[in-house]
Amino acid sequence: MWKGCIVEESLDDNRVLNNLKAVKIRITSENNPEQRWHIYDSLLTEKDIERIRHHLKQSWYMHFWKDDVMMIFFKGKKFIVSATDKRTWKEAIDYGLSINIPEEQLDFVMEF
Repeated sequence: MWKGCIVEESLDDNRVLNNLKAVKIRITSENNPEQRWHIYDSLLTEKDIERIRHHLKQSWYMHFWKDDVMMIFFKGKKFIVSATDKRTWKEAIDYGLSINIPEEQLDFVMEF
């Protein structure tokens, strides 16, 4: 199983979350409800990932990890990197910056 953090607001159809195994659901603490993110820490199969990644909105990303492999998905783009060697993340980070994702959001957190 792959682990992943999926932000509900990043999806064009949040119903794809219905069949996932969520380990934990978190809501960010912004005061304005419209700025809050609903984050699903989930366990997924590769089939789950393939189904969900096609619902990713432009200018968002999602990432999944297992062992030392991390898959990072942007709309229409996929990167496979080392989960532990951050030097391998450069191309994905550069791409994220090129589509206006703030650098501080391109941290690919792997914990839950």
